[in-house]
Amino acid sequence: MRFRDIFLLAFRTIRSNKLRTGLTVAIIAFGIMALVGIVTAITAMNQKFNESFSTMGANGFTIRYKERNIRFGDNREELRLSKKGKRKAKKSSLGKMITKDEAEQFIRRYNFPATRSISIFGNRTNIASYKSRKTSPNVTMFGGDENYLQLNGWTIRYGRNINRMDVQTGRNVCILGNDVAKKLFKEGVERAVNSVIRVNSIPYRVLGVLESRGSVFGMSRDNVIITTYTNVDRNYSSGFSFVIGIMTPDLRQVNTAMGEAEGTFRAIRKLSTTEESNFVLDRSDSIAEKAMNSLRFLTISATVIGLITLIGAAIGLMNIMLVSVSERTREVGLIKAIGGKSRMVSRQFLLEAIIISLLGAVFGIVLGVFVGNLFSLVLKTGFVVPWNWVFGGIIICTITGLLAGLYPALKAGRLNPIEALRYE
Repeated sequence: MRFRDIFLLAFRTIRSNKLRTGLTVAIIAFGIMALVGIVTAITAMNQKFNESFSTMGANGFTIRYKERNIRFGDNREELRLSKKGKRKAKKSSLGKMITKDEAEQFIRRYNFPATRSISIFGNRTNIASYKSRKTSPNVTMFGGDENYLQLNGWTIRYGRNINRMDVQTGRNVCILGNDVAKKLFKEGVERAVNSVIRVNSIPYRVLGVLESRGSVFGMSRDNVIITTYTNVDRNYSSGFSFVIGIMTPDLRQVNTAMGEAEGTFRAIRKLSTTEESNFVLDRSDSIAEKAMNSLRFLTISATVIGLITLIGAAIGLMNIMLVSVSERTREVGLIKAIGGKSRMVSRQFLLEAIIISLLGAVFGIVLGVFVGNLFSLVLKTGFVVPWNWVFGGIIICTITGLLAGLYPALKAGRLNPIEALRYE
């Protein structure tokens, strides 16, 4: 009998036992769906992190007084710090914020051919108003200089950027994010340019309106107001540390630029050669990497869930195939009596197990990609298909079917035809 005939016979047998096949396929599909679905969602999150945190590009870095705190779940490494380690961490990274004077000294002393910027976070509880309209008290304010927009991936839609004179004088001028402009100027955001709004009752002249940048995890990146860092320092005294941003013209210069920046800023901070740096150089393309590394435990969890489910499905599939061997003993005896070989019978049962597993894989992959991309719709990323896990799921299910069907197939092939025909 040809392989095609054996395959068709196995497929016909599977179709004749719809309930049994359906339950086994559902168990396998659930395991693959959990695995592929979570991985698809994580892939979408990784894309969003790359888009959100790597706005400066791979050739940029920042100087800040402590590292960005990006983590998901329980960071057990922090819990294992010794008291000595905690004191050291507190002294080295949390002890001294970067002041306005230190940041400006760095800009003057740093001679590397790169674009430099000073910025400071204001706060995220501001209210902007224009005539009778006002925003909710959740507008975020940033202070920067003439290079701040370039280094952070912002683009002017209407109006102009902050200039050097605005920074030096610290006058009340600002640039509105798209959401703020739409809220205050419903007749058209272009009308915002050169208008006077109030931010927490302080009048500000609007220089420009930014292009929309969408949202991250439901939080709008357009609900912002950008002014000069000197203005934030004068009007708000937010208590936050200043941040220095640097972008080199060439990716190959980044390491050299970071080394020179560290040496320059250590001198400004008056650190001796034996003291640790009490500031952090944060490369922009590593920010997304840190965030993505924090998500690895989700991938591990998905893999464990998928494998446990597949082990259960394999055991269930083996039991079903053994029951099938018992139910079809007379059929096997008849096949052997008319000249069928043991090898052919074994192949038929083995193919049945593999087909059931592959059906589970197909349904699981389709459902997993669909469920995972529901998350990507929320994040507003493109359609994601984790092809490596798709092919991996197919291979895993093929192996599962092969292992689960091996013993029942061998048992069916070894049946004595005479005893099988007499089986009741």
